[in-house]
Amino acid sequence: MAKVYELLNEEVWDGNTAASHALRQAQIDVVAAYPITPSTPTIQNYGTFHSNGYIDGELVLVESEHAAMSACVGAAAAGGRVATATSSQGFALMVEVLYQASGMRLPIVLNLVNRALAAPLNIHGDHSDMYLGRDTGWLQLCTCNPQQAYDFNLMAFKIAEDMNVRIPTIVNQDGFLSSHTAQNVSPLMDDVAYKFIGEYKTHNPLLDFEHPATYGAQAEEDWHYEHKAQLHHAIMNSPVVIKKVFKEFADLTGRKYDLIDTYNMQDAEVAIFAIGTSYESAKVASDTMRAKGIKAGVVTVHVLRPFPYAELHDAFQNVKAIAIMDKSSPAGAMGAMFNEISGALVNGKNRPLLTNYIYGLGERDLTQVELCDIYSLMNEDVKAGKLTHATQLFIGLRGAKMGFN
Repeated sequence: MAKVYELLNEEVWDGNTAASHALRQAQIDVVAAYPITPSTPTIQNYGTFHSNGYIDGELVLVESEHAAMSACVGAAAAGGRVATATSSQGFALMVEVLYQASGMRLPIVLNLVNRALAAPLNIHGDHSDMYLGRDTGWLQLCTCNPQQAYDFNLMAFKIAEDMNVRIPTIVNQDGFLSSHTAQNVSPLMDDVAYKFIGEYKTHNPLLDFEHPATYGAQAEEDWHYEHKAQLHHAIMNSPVVIKKVFKEFADLTGRKYDLIDTYNMQDAEVAIFAIGTSYESAKVASDTMRAKGIKAGVVTVHVLRPFPYAELHDAFQNVKAIAIMDKSSPAGAMGAMFNEISGALVNGKNRPLLTNYIYGLGERDLTQVELCDIYSLMNEDVKAGKLTHATQLFIGLRGAKMGFN
């Protein structure tokens, strides 16, 4: 292992800085972007690298996020390694073109620095934009801190560009809580990082005039169905490559990742599921509750698409109650993660008590007191053998709690 760590150095970076260095090391051919808080520093830092001559590729500043993704699609179809970054309303403006990118199987990497969607306008982080992208045909990776923002960007290129995948990939990180929070990060040396990613291999590039290719062709009822099914099957089969890349990265750095991550789950009776920085907060609360005699655990996903149903089913197979945290307004339904995890558990023998917690909209604080209260309430439910409250609860609201059955 000593040999591994000779490849690393120690920096103090926030998540945006970490992501921008990973993009620099990937030696991207084209980055097309339009700035939006809190993802702006990712591109701003990349622009500084470009201005200082550290980057040979093109940085294209366009007039909107829709144009940014359109330029990315064109550059990727032409045969280049391509990336961008955005947040919130900018991501919403990109969504139309996201379907084009995935349908054309263009391995673009998008840094999505998660931020609330308007209205009302809010520049802070929740998972509204992350959830908006779930059905666009992109792979989605989720990170919890700046180190992971760096690591997953490097791995995203290797995953997306694999000839058995060729699917665009989103790397999520929490706006401000990760993107603007400085922590110790251990990056690879430039040559090692690029060697890990590998040289870009073109596939049916538009600029290969000897072998003409068509992108964006029209396919009505005769073939549209088959194209969509083919993309879906490729996404569902991508964990083979994702796990392979995770292992290669672990062998190189000592940092191990999987489709999901768990904490204190070896004998857990009650568990919190949360994504992003909330996972790390819940780990602290888990230790607090275990000191009080409650067997509390935590689970998160590093891969949101494809959703790791089997892995989550196994992680929750012995728990008696789960608090499923959704950092996005459900707008008339149960939270998205509540529905996903319910699907993971529906055919299993274990039927834990499930509660959906809506929290942190617009980056309302999620406190240790609230997390510990959630564990305590789950413990009461387990003793009662049933839910003692509504199935869906909003936590951290001004005034009384709102619950819905």
